[in-house]
Amino acid sequence: MTAEPFARQLAALESRGRLRRLIPRSGRDFASNDYLGLSGDPIIAGAVADAIGRGVPVGSGGSRLLRGNAPEHEGLEAKAAAFFRTQASLFVANGYVGNLALFATLPQRGDLIVADELIHASAHDGIRMSKAAAVFARHNDVQSFADLIAAFRAEGGKGRIWIAVETLYSMDGDMAPLADLAKLAARHHGMLILDEAHGTGVFGPGGRGLSAGLDGLHNVITLHTCGKAMGVEGALICGQRIHIDYLINRARAFIFSTAPSPLMAVAVSAALDRIEEAGDLRDRLTTLRQDAAESICGPLGLPTPRSQIVPVILGGDSRTMAAAAALQDAGFDVRGIRPPTVPPGSSRLRISLTLNVSRADIAALGRELQRIVR
Repeated sequence: MTAEPFARQLAALESRGRLRRLIPRSGRDFASNDYLGLSGDPIIAGAVADAIGRGVPVGSGGSRLLRGNAPEHEGLEAKAAAFFRTQASLFVANGYVGNLALFATLPQRGDLIVADELIHASAHDGIRMSKAAAVFARHNDVQSFADLIAAFRAEGGKGRIWIAVETLYSMDGDMAPLADLAKLAARHHGMLILDEAHGTGVFGPGGRGLSAGLDGLHNVITLHTCGKAMGVEGALICGQRIHIDYLINRARAFIFSTAPSPLMAVAVSAALDRIEEAGDLRDRLTTLRQDAAESICGPLGLPTPRSQIVPVILGGDSRTMAAAAALQDAGFDVRGIRPPTVPPGSSRLRISLTLNVSRADIAALGRELQRIVR
């Protein structure tokens, strides 16, 4: 096979400022999703070390439906169900696999998925694999969701409605109107799928996420990614026992995947304990968000951030990547985000606030940003 078509496409990406490269870690961390700084937490590491000492294997040896189902997996799932106050949970390799499993499996032929237009790429990929019809609502616009549902019913659609959103959007840092969406789902006897990837650990009582206020609702399914504020790896799908059992029986992304390491199940279990008692860490992160409002958002004329994600939208792809490179040269690990991750014309610097930086680091980043952006 000739390499020419691949080379031509890569050259086209480079000419538009969209060629991706793997960049080593360096500088102060304003790029990761390690919001609470738990990726190097000694308590979590100690739990893994203890498990190794007890003989817990590194590898799972197979899929969960073969010999890969370890006591550590089952213990974690019981603990996570209690923690997130649902009937059951399912541990999967990562959030991408979780969204593939959810959307490709649960909505049925004749159903309608109504997803926010800015929902994560993994949800889009899962939706493409679904037998259900799908439409995309304007971002965080409850009336747009309602109008799309009404149009489906007016055209004779009789299936179940599945409303899908991120609770906290990873590129904009804004939050979904969960209470209103929950009312809309209830009004149409529909289901609500909530991707809590960036909310878990940071928001809600005990770090249970922005969906914690919907505890006990039978029509809510949540996906809690473990590789962000929890500092570990994997994802937990939480919901009614019937939905979890159906995924175990029908979700190809789960059935045909090698199970996550039992040691990672131990790490996630320890991370749940850490975030439950991490009120002090969340307070520190709130302080950093206030610092960012003063040092970054105010001087650049940006709105006050509502979360730990601060987008600085520059528009052009090349301009964005040049600004990111300049910040990296100055010792700040800030990454540029371009289409198709974000809509065309909205390329941006995604500033992620984590406890891996100090208040002084944020002030210094603010000064450098003003120099570079202006």
